[in-house]
Amino acid sequence: MPFATLGQKPYLASESFDPSPRNEERVRLAFYNVENLFDYFDDSLTIDEQFLPRGDHYWTKARYTEKQNKLAKTILAMGGWDAPELIGFCEIENRYVLESLTQFTQLKSIGYEIIHKDSRDARGIDVAAIYRPDRLKLLNYEFYELNFPFDTTSRTRDILHAVMELPNQDTLHFFVNHWPSKFGGEFETQPKRMFTAQFIRLKADSLLVLNPNAHIVITGDFNDEPEEESMLNGLAVNTDINMLKPSDLYNLMFDLRYVAGTHSFENKWGILDQFVVSGNLLLKQSKTRVSNRTAQIFDMDFLIMEGATGARRPFRTYQGPKYIGGYSDHLPIIMDLILDR
Repeated sequence: MPFATLGQKPYLASESFDPSPRNEERVRLAFYNVENLFDYFDDSLTIDEQFLPRGDHYWTKARYTEKQNKLAKTILAMGGWDAPELIGFCEIENRYVLESLTQFTQLKSIGYEIIHKDSRDARGIDVAAIYRPDRLKLLNYEFYELNFPFDTTSRTRDILHAVMELPNQDTLHFFVNHWPSKFGGEFETQPKRMFTAQFIRLKADSLLVLNPNAHIVITGDFNDEPEEESMLNGLAVNTDINMLKPSDLYNLMFDLRYVAGTHSFENKWGILDQFVVSGNLLLKQSKTRVSNRTAQIFDMDFLIMEGATGARRPFRTYQGPKYIGGYSDHLPIIMDLILDR
């Protein structure tokens, strides 16, 4: 197993994932940082030179196709008997890579539709989502640009806000994030993540003012751990699941922070990829609610590799400049919503 276990913990897919047909009506949500999913064409408007056939990474059509097929395999595995209804992504270059993924792999038969917009990120990487129109109805979507008042030249990824109608006619607000990284120094970059967290909190609060029982799921690669300031104070999450109000936000990954991880840096696991939900989704009487009040890290064996020292980490596409042909340097996360009619 890739992670040490402490106490009773049904959070890791490799320990508890049940691929059997679902007995209750459910919608499965997922998030996946797919590690530099670039096409192999030059985009003159972005810094994508590394990921070209003659670039530093020798990113060829064959390598691109192999990665797409591996991502499709992962997505199908995440669904068990039924493909996930809604998946958020980060580190995708453009709409074309999503079209390749959904139309030219094993996912073609699912019929996924795409939500995407090119962001102002200098490297050209974006957030996006795909969803199953046979199960969900897209009511609206918006991409929010982040403009830091203390760094007006900075360009980062947008935030996606998709509004979906669930099969039981409830409305779901689904936010996909990829917050500024710690590249350049954790202390120096922390204000950007705090600003982003407060921005999202304001968006959530505006929804909760209109409807205190709004169904909100905030997911993504936050580049901060569940216990860091941006998550606890910027998003202002309640960390006590037994003392939640419907209008609170709660981080489903908070209790996992010392026992599991989605990403490994210098042989240390951390949880950068998270689900934060509105409190009413955790109430037993809610018509739409989170299954078991938990999320899972999808840590199946084929997504894990063992290094020369015996340390386990995600089986990624590149190890530094070396191509190793894996999936991603992050593990996906999944959660189920139980739906009552």
